[in-house]
Amino acid sequence: MDVNTVAIAVLLGTFAIMIFLRFPIAYAVGLASVFCLMSMGNSLNAVCRLMVKGISSFSLMAVPFFITMGVLMGKGGISDKLIALANACVGWMRGGLAMVNIVASYFFGGISGSASADTASIGSIMIPMMVDQGYDPDFSTAVTITSSCEGLLVPPSHNMVIYATTAGGISVGSLFLAGYLPGALLAASLMIGSYIISVKRNYPKGDKFNVINFIKQLGTSIWALLAIVIVIIGVVAGWFTATESAAIAVIYSLIVSVFVYKGVDWKGVWRALDECVSTLAIVLILIATSAVFGDCLTKLHVPDLAAQAIVGLTDNKYILIILLNIILLVLGMIMDMAPIILIATPILLPVATQYCGLDPIQFGIMVVLNCGIGLLTPPVGAVLFIGSAVAKRPMEKVVKATLPFYICMIITLLLVSFVPDVSLIVPKLLGGYVPQLG
Repeated sequence: MDVNTVAIAVLLGTFAIMIFLRFPIAYAVGLASVFCLMSMGNSLNAVCRLMVKGISSFSLMAVPFFITMGVLMGKGGISDKLIALANACVGWMRGGLAMVNIVASYFFGGISGSASADTASIGSIMIPMMVDQGYDPDFSTAVTITSSCEGLLVPPSHNMVIYATTAGGISVGSLFLAGYLPGALLAASLMIGSYIISVKRNYPKGDKFNVINFIKQLGTSIWALLAIVIVIIGVVAGWFTATESAAIAVIYSLIVSVFVYKGVDWKGVWRALDECVSTLAIVLILIATSAVFGDCLTKLHVPDLAAQAIVGLTDNKYILIILLNIILLVLGMIMDMAPIILIATPILLPVATQYCGLDPIQFGIMVVLNCGIGLLTPPVGAVLFIGSAVAKRPMEKVVKATLPFYICMIITLLLVSFVPDVSLIVPKLLGGYVPQLG
């Protein structure tokens, strides 16, 4: 074998072994890259330089701001208000609390951008409430964890910022707008699934729709929802960059959480910032080590080899799209979201654009949704674990109850994959679409 073949085997083999041995993903990525460089006889001086270069990006500065905004708003006591607003919207339906759970996740996800935060915050309130009203606890947990993935699609999502940077300068504004309709379709599909199950099991309805109550709850929640408006309108209108809008949103979130909703005091703010630093440290070290990993992949022409291998199986673009989804779904079962975006995007994006004719923005929504489904699947489904812990239910029973909702999510994924306008129509209509080169 030549040097490149050996280096590829060392890079991917070491990474796979470390993942199997449950190494922290950042260590697995970093050490695999170091061993690869050593096998090629390269100096390791480049490792630090590449790591620093990987996080020295103005666009990536938006990530810590969005994380901070989500934590501050999450600690600021907005969960109850968004649940009340959702209840005013859809609580009157059969299985009303399940519908409330799904709609509340759509609202809250647009603020937190995190499926884990959504599950922990909304789930801790909604799951006991649903159980008290006669809902099956495993069904209640399944609704909570699957609906939490809406927050990954609804902007502002820091994972979309990571994808935009990794993909090479994709418009963050276009990505933000592209997530709204897929997020709404996911919510609608989950609501249909919940309604069918609720009718079958005769789950209760809530109170009749009341316009006055809806307006009242909207007025209470408007302060939280305005944070999303600040970010989206500011970025799409070109008033400021995603990073600048995120910084403004942090200040706004601080004011709303402390002075308007009064859900957190200044000690709570410091605790929230401590949580942000812990989360950010994990994200940044992963981005830094992934930069070295990505450099190794590029030098060894792994993206080209992967593209040739995938295209060699078939020249049918529809089958290729299905293969890309399968690869991303399998990766989602064994890896967390950020590393999948950082590692798989450079490899699979050329196949998606050049051989499948997908717009990079459409592919980005595919990646995020696939990763969201992966968060709900064993053995590494972080949101699945959190949901089981919050509900105090065995994971295998939660997985069984989630099976019908997997179908709903797969249907949404297929719509995103094969109907480009599901992702692109909103950016086109609102003027936020920037045509991307494949």
